[in-house]
Amino acid sequence: MRVVSGVCKGRPLKAVPGNSTRPTTDKVKEALFNMIGPYFDGGIGLDLFAGSGGLGLEALSRGMEKVIFVDRDAKAIQVIHENIQVCRFEEQTEVYRNDADRALKALIKREMSFDYIFLDPPYKLQQLVSLMEKIDNHDLVKPNGIIVCEHSFDVELPQMAGRFTQMKDERYGVIAVTIYMRNNGE
Repeated sequence: MRVVSGVCKGRPLKAVPGNSTRPTTDKVKEALFNMIGPYFDGGIGLDLFAGSGGLGLEALSRGMEKVIFVDRDAKAIQVIHENIQVCRFEEQTEVYRNDADRALKALIKREMSFDYIFLDPPYKLQQLVSLMEKIDNHDLVKPNGIIVCEHSFDVELPQMAGRFTQMKDERYGVIAVTIYMRNNGE
C-alpha cells in the first residue's frame, strides 16, 4: 500500500493488521481519484470508515486542505496516526475512534460541512443509503459536494439518495465505486 499521487507520491503506508479491514487497492484508488479530482485546490474531507487512512491521505497528498479520519477499531486508529506521521500531515488531520453514527452526531454538533466524504464500510454491514440520508438531513456535505462509496460489486445503489445524485458507478473486480454529488438547490 502506498500513496499513489501528489506530494507524498510513492510513500508506503502501513495496513491494519488482521482481516478486520480491507485496504483500497492502488488501482481502485487511482481510478476513484481520477473520477473526483484528480487533484484538489483545498477542501475538507471526511474518511468515515478510515481503516489505514489510505483514502484520506491520498486526498491530502493531492491537495485537500484537511481530512477527519474516523474508525471504531483501536488498531486502525494506531495505524492511521502512524501513516499521518509518515506523510507529515499532522497539522491537517483529526483522528477519532468512534463508530459511524456517533461520529456523525459529533460532527453535526460541531456544525461541520464537507466537500468530500469517503464511505467504505465493511461489506457485510452495508448501510450506505441510510448513512447518505443522515448526511443529507444534517447538511454534512456542502452544495456540489461529493460522496464516494466503495462497496461490493453486487450491491446496487439508487440513482438518487436525498439530495444526492449518482454521477458515476464503476466496477473493479469484486469492488465497486459509486460517486454521488449533492444537488446545488435546497
